[in-house]
Amino acid sequence: MDKNFDVAIIGAGPVGGALACALAAAGRRVLLVDKSPLPPMEHPDFDGRAYAIAAGSRALLEAGGLWAALPYPPCPILDIAVTDGKPGRPASPLRLNFDHRKVGDDAFGWIIEARALRIAINQRLHELSGVTLMAPAEAVVTRNAAGVSVIVGAETFTAQLAVAADGRSSRLRDEAGIAVTRIPYRQSAVVCAIAHQRPHNNIALEHFLPGGPFAQLPMSATAEHENVSAIVFTDKTDIVARLSTLDTTRFTAEVAKRLGTHCGAIELIGKRWTYPLSAMHAQRYVDTRLALVGDSAHGIHPIAGQGLNLGLRDAMALLELCSYARDCGAPDLLRAYQAARRPANLLMLAATDGLDRLFSTDNPAIRLARDLGLAAVERMPRLKRRFMQAAMGR
Repeated sequence: MDKNFDVAIIGAGPVGGALACALAAAGRRVLLVDKSPLPPMEHPDFDGRAYAIAAGSRALLEAGGLWAALPYPPCPILDIAVTDGKPGRPASPLRLNFDHRKVGDDAFGWIIEARALRIAINQRLHELSGVTLMAPAEAVVTRNAAGVSVIVGAETFTAQLAVAADGRSSRLRDEAGIAVTRIPYRQSAVVCAIAHQRPHNNIALEHFLPGGPFAQLPMSATAEHENVSAIVFTDKTDIVARLSTLDTTRFTAEVAKRLGTHCGAIELIGKRWTYPLSAMHAQRYVDTRLALVGDSAHGIHPIAGQGLNLGLRDAMALLELCSYARDCGAPDLLRAYQAARRPANLLMLAATDGLDRLFSTDNPAIRLARDLGLAAVERMPRLKRRFMQAAMGR
């Protein structure tokens, strides 16, 4: 076994796994270590979870051969409707509609089943000769100006660069002494999927409610259901805790109350999931021969569905910088990476935090102001076009 690598990635989640595949496809030698066994991550049964992949992030999945390996077809998002309202009541007539045709032929993005991306990553990791995968395994990483040492069990490997893709509780980040700023939201997210009577027509809905945003994301048909959508909504943590105790009939009624009637009758399919929400941001993304990517570097409110996309763009930036570099861990390369990603991610953190605070309120004056704001943007083509390009990740 070759024990000398260009990049050692700790964490084989969606960002770490996709980066490993893309680097290996580009000719780099990659060591990938994860503390968990990977096959159980595939969740062979439909479980209701999905990822929103912006158009600008698709390139990384294509670079690693993951897009072509997806076992279930992605569903394109062709239009986005932004509305405001209250549960059980019709949405405000003042709304914002994004049509992908106004900015080109590409979709805004795609909804991919979480299990589909996991299956594709696991398949490609075993196909690519440039990846050495060790999972389940624990890695002990030491770094200095000369290089990186990775001890896994009784074996020792070397690399030019260590990449921390080990999540919000990143051990590599903590060992590097990189501080983190955290923002609690006192909200939790509910994730599930529904089958519905009427087609979604590839329209994504972002419906702002006093407790938090409610999103309906179009999914591809399954063998059992022709019309399927992913549902992601947030509410106060105590309300979500109550929702989690409801039986299927009463929980489905709560979803219908927030969704409205445009889909017709709905049926809960797969499982339902709840996640406590907070934002976080690392005060720097790099250390000696170390780069943070994805959740180890940042976490944002899901209000815009951009969390995974930010991680994939981190990976794209590293991929581009490493493609022709003699030394993937060189100080100037790491400075360039941080300069490329940290300001953009901070901007998205500020935007999502501001949106949540603006829209998660029942104050009548604020509600009127934001409805008028949505209507104003609807009538300003240049500004609206800029919002659409941002939704595409451009």
